[in-house]
Amino acid sequence: MDKKKYWQTKTKYLLVLLSIWFAVSILCSIVFVHQLNAIKLGGFPLGFWFAMQGSMIVFVLLIFVYVRLMNRLDRQFRAENR
Repeated sequence: MDKKKYWQTKTKYLLVLLSIWFAVSILCSIVFVHQLNAIKLGGFPLGFWFAMQGSMIVFVLLIFVYVRLMNRLDRQFRAENR
């Protein structure tokens, strides 16, 4: 197993997923809330929706994506039992 390549790939996955989490939870909920509030989703401003519901939903989805990516990476590098 090439440990260096494994950790580089794992770090890349983490950085991408954390960037998505940051964009949704901080940028959409706080920084761009006024611009997003101009759009309505189910009768509620989109910025409010991201702050109350969207960031939690995206966070849970990112957990499932992370598990799937790590399982695939472990199979690829045969690191399941190490």
